[in-house]
Amino acid sequence: MSRSLFLKNADLVVTMDPGRRELRGASIHILGDQIAAIGPDASPPEQVDEVIDLAGHLVIPGLVNTHHHMFQSLTRAVPAAQDASLFGWLKTLYPIWARLTPEMVRVSTQTAMAELLLSGCTTSSDHLYLFPNGARLDDSIEGAREIGLRFHAARGSMSIGESEGGLPPDSLVEREADILRDSERLIDTFHDPAPRSMLRIVLAPCSPFSVSRELMRDSAVLARARGVGLHTHLAENADDVAYSLERFGRTPARYAEDLGWLGPDVWHAHCVELDEDGIARFGHSRTGVAHCPCSNMRLGSGIAPIVRMLAAGVSVGVGVDGSASNDSGDLLAELRQAMLLQRVRSGPGALTARQTLELGTLGGAKVLGRDDIGALAPGMAADLAVFDLNDLAFAGALHDPVAALMFCGPMRAAYTLVNGAVVVRQGRLTTVDQRALVARHNALATRLLNS
Repeated sequence: MSRSLFLKNADLVVTMDPGRRELRGASIHILGDQIAAIGPDASPPEQVDEVIDLAGHLVIPGLVNTHHHMFQSLTRAVPAAQDASLFGWLKTLYPIWARLTPEMVRVSTQTAMAELLLSGCTTSSDHLYLFPNGARLDDSIEGAREIGLRFHAARGSMSIGESEGGLPPDSLVEREADILRDSERLIDTFHDPAPRSMLRIVLAPCSPFSVSRELMRDSAVLARARGVGLHTHLAENADDVAYSLERFGRTPARYAEDLGWLGPDVWHAHCVELDEDGIARFGHSRTGVAHCPCSNMRLGSGIAPIVRMLAAGVSVGVGVDGSASNDSGDLLAELRQAMLLQRVRSGPGALTARQTLELGTLGGAKVLGRDDIGALAPGMAADLAVFDLNDLAFAGALHDPVAALMFCGPMRAAYTLVNGAVVVRQGRLTTVDQRALVARHNALATRLLNS
């Protein structure tokens, strides 16, 4: 029999349903992995396994993170890379990342996911694009299963090293036949296309400056034959655009289009330098964008034209990006930064608090190609985040706690539920020992940087 959970008396529930209802004094009945009912009824069903009283709390749909490199949580704030732009930052860190081990990938994945869960995130993609010393995407997947985050695991790749005009060192690139073979293995072994799936595989050649035209094209063909998504970096900064123009004779958007990398099953990270032609092509094709404001600021890449993208019909979600360029995995803080940065670019009315929250819920769900997360309604996945309105961050803002969630902070979730399971309870992780995880993570980070 499916486990039943009843959340009662929430001060406010933000549904993100088609009517964008915000329900006061509402309750949510969860049956198994999905929402069975939502509304003002404060009486639990006769048969229920647990009742949680959420008086004094705000409930929102679980947040969706559309871009991350979780292994990078091992190399935060590396001194030699603190003040570098994208290409210099990568060249500094590649030799360090070449020492990654399978355990480092698994543990860093859990550390990154712990941060996300504590910020109210319930679904995340992760772009793992290097596999030294026997590391595999399987290591990330194992970590995700243990901690309980809904996961889109992106099989990244690099195949063009320095000797052939690419950016990564030759020691970190793979043979393209091996990349495609492993991609098929991962789809066969792990990909679950069912509604409310906890694990989906994505094909994700790293970037135009680290893979060939052929690998980009072949990955797109394979992904569409097998019904999985596509993801890469695109137009991240001016150097990225200059590389595309010089090497391919195309803007990044036109290069992507030539290779089959536009469409509703594709999303690109960053797109800071996406021009008007590119925005129009993305909008027409319903291609998605993962906006990563903190990383773009940290590396001096610029401000992505998100408001113009939204106006053109581009699907936009938010991503924290890698923990060596953010250097945080707090998705709630990332949403706040996204809102403020667009106001710097386009004026104080550019993004409202509720529009920003929508980017982090429905927007992220759409970018990942999902219609079963991002909103709270019967039949949707039971993914939600709960915030304590008695927290110091809400003081003086209870007249509009939804706006406070975006404007104020810092905040941590009191409860986070994924697939109907309570994975954060009263601000603490329930699936892993946080202190032990951090201790092991720090030991591995020290070994990585000092070996």
